[in-house]
Amino acid sequence: MSSNAFGKLFTVTTFGESHGPAIGCVIDGCPPGLAIGAEEFRHDLGRRATGKSRHTSQRREADEVEILSGVYEGKTTGTPIALLIRNTDQRSKDYGDIAQTFRPGHADYTYWQKYGIRDPRGGGRSSARETTMRVAAAVVAKKWLAERYGVRVRGHLAQLGGIVPAGFDWAAVEQNPFFWPDAAQVPELEKYMDALRKSGDSVGARVTVVAEGVPPGWGEPIYGKLDGDLASALMSINAVKGVEIGDGFAAVAQRGSEHRDEMRLDGFTSNHAGGILGGISTGQAVVASIALKPTSSILIPGHSVNLAGEPVEVVTKGRHDPCVGIRATPIAEAMMALVLMDHALRHRAQCGDVGEVQPRIA
Repeated sequence: MSSNAFGKLFTVTTFGESHGPAIGCVIDGCPPGLAIGAEEFRHDLGRRATGKSRHTSQRREADEVEILSGVYEGKTTGTPIALLIRNTDQRSKDYGDIAQTFRPGHADYTYWQKYGIRDPRGGGRSSARETTMRVAAAVVAKKWLAERYGVRVRGHLAQLGGIVPAGFDWAAVEQNPFFWPDAAQVPELEKYMDALRKSGDSVGARVTVVAEGVPPGWGEPIYGKLDGDLASALMSINAVKGVEIGDGFAAVAQRGSEHRDEMRLDGFTSNHAGGILGGISTGQAVVASIALKPTSSILIPGHSVNLAGEPVEVVTKGRHDPCVGIRATPIAEAMMALVLMDHALRHRAQCGDVGEVQPRIA
C-alpha cells in the first residue's frame, strides 16, 4: 500500500492496523535539539482516546509511546524519530460475522476492489486507530511550533448533529468529553447522545481548528498552497467529507464587499479568508473546519452483498463511536500542526533570509 507518508521537509509515515500487534510512525526532518520524552505524548493521546466516556467506543488502549530512535538524552538528534504503540485491547471476534460481507458506508468494498484482500478486523488500515500516530507525531510538531514561533493550535466541536454552540469559551472546551465551547449545553449533548446510542443509530459532526501566532509568509503560491495542503491533510482523516478554510461555503452567499478582509495598520478588520491569501499565511489566525459523516457501524440493519455476490443484511456489532466527531478535535489539531511545521521548514529553507518586510500589519 503506497501513500502512507505526507509532508516534504517534515514528513510522517504511519504503519499498522487496528487489530495488529502495534501501530507506529516515523517522523523525518525534525530539527535537532528539541527536548522530548515519552511522557509528553500522554496528554494529547489521552484526549483522542476511546473509552473516556459512554459516548465513544469502549475500546480501552493504553497508548503508551515507545521512542525507538531519533532521540538521545532527551533531545531530538535530527535523524528519523520512530514511535511505536502496542495494541492491547483488540477484540477481533466482533468482526467474525462480517469477514465475508461488505459493510455499507465502509472501506470494505473499495479495499477489496483495489487489493483483492482486506483485513476485516476493525477495518484494518482504514480504522481510525491509525490516527493515533498522527496525534503522536503532532506532539513533536506542536512543541516545536510553540517554542520556535509561539504558534498555538487548538480546536473544538462546532456542531453535533443539528446542535450548535449557543456561546463560546475556550476554557470550557477541555472541561467536557465533547470538546464543546459552551459548558451550559453539555447536559443537552449528553441527553442527545444517550438517545442516539439507544436507537442504534449515529450522527455527523463539525470540528473547527484554529492556529494562532502563525507568521505571515508561510505557504506557496501555486501547487504548495498552505490552504491546499491543509485541506488535503484534513480530508485524509477518516470519515471527513468536507473541509472549509475560513468562511468556506458560506462565502457563496457573501458579497465581495463583505467577504474581503480589509487592512489597517493596526490589523485586519475581519478574517473571512481564514488567515490565508493566495495560498500564503497572512499572520492572522489560520482557521479550518471539517465535516465528519455519521458512523457507518450501527445496529440498524442495512442491505449489502457478500463475497459470493449474494444479498445480505448487515448489522455491525462491537465497540463503535455513535459520533466520530466527538474524538476528532485532537486529530484535526494534529493535521493542522503537522502541515504548519512542514511549511515553516519549507519557508525557512527558501525565504529564511528575507526577514520582516514592511509594512507589517499588526
